[in-house]
Amino acid sequence: MFKRLVTTALLFGMAATAPPAAAMGCAPRDRIVERLKDRYSETLTAAGLETTVETRQRMLEIWSNPENGSYTVLLTDPAGISCIVGYGSEFRTVAAPPEGELG
Repeated sequence: MFKRLVTTALLFGMAATAPPAAAMGCAPRDRIVERLKDRYSETLTAAGLETTVETRQRMLEIWSNPENGSYTVLLTDPAGISCIVGYGSEFRTVAAPPEGELG
């Protein structure tokens, strides 16, 4: 019982001290896109809509630079605020497998 109480208190304590959205790479979409283009020479590679449980749609975008393999994954809410949810190197596109075959 004591272990569960301490564990619960620690989890809620960590959640309460989580960094604000701005510290997690969130900003207006146009500001992030400008930086991706100017600083990393990334261009929009793929995009799609994600529908959440609350039935709010969010845009998922992948920006990449085919010359150096860098990529950034953005998630943008309906208010136009984008958050960087992933980034890295060695990005490459993969050809679709022939119809009927799994990749």
